[in-house]
Amino acid sequence: MLEIILILNALWFAMGFNVFSIRNKIFAKLVVPRAHRDTPVFKILAESGRFLGGFNLAFALLNLLLLINLNAFDKDLQWAILLFVNAVAHGTQFVFNLPIALENRKGRGVWQVLKGTMLFIFINDFLLMVLNAVFAAAYLLELF
Repeated sequence: MLEIILILNALWFAMGFNVFSIRNKIFAKLVVPRAHRDTPVFKILAESGRFLGGFNLAFALLNLLLLINLNAFDKDLQWAILLFVNAVAHGTQFVFNLPIALENRKGRGVWQVLKGTMLFIFINDFLLMVLNAVFAAAYLLELF
């Protein structure tokens, strides 16, 4: 099961790298309404996505390296720490979108979190946060 979690993490973070860094204008279109895309701020946001993509690339690489070096970490505490860090990485993405999602329910919000691609991202960040946290706790409690 550890291998599956690491693969899911690597894929999710690699997808984040792709959208934020390589296809950064798509990222900006997800959060900027069509009426505001002709402003200089749109280009600034699109370019700042590359910065976020770098973090996603680092986490994707970390998970791939963990996957191919499973034996390098032989203590449950080591795996608990690594999985907890992944949970925090996914969790911050979820938690920082949560207030915006709550605003969306009131018909407001800076961008739409509860529709389309952003909803997919919101749900997956939550699921991966929980999955990594549960397994981190299990390793911490030495259940494996």
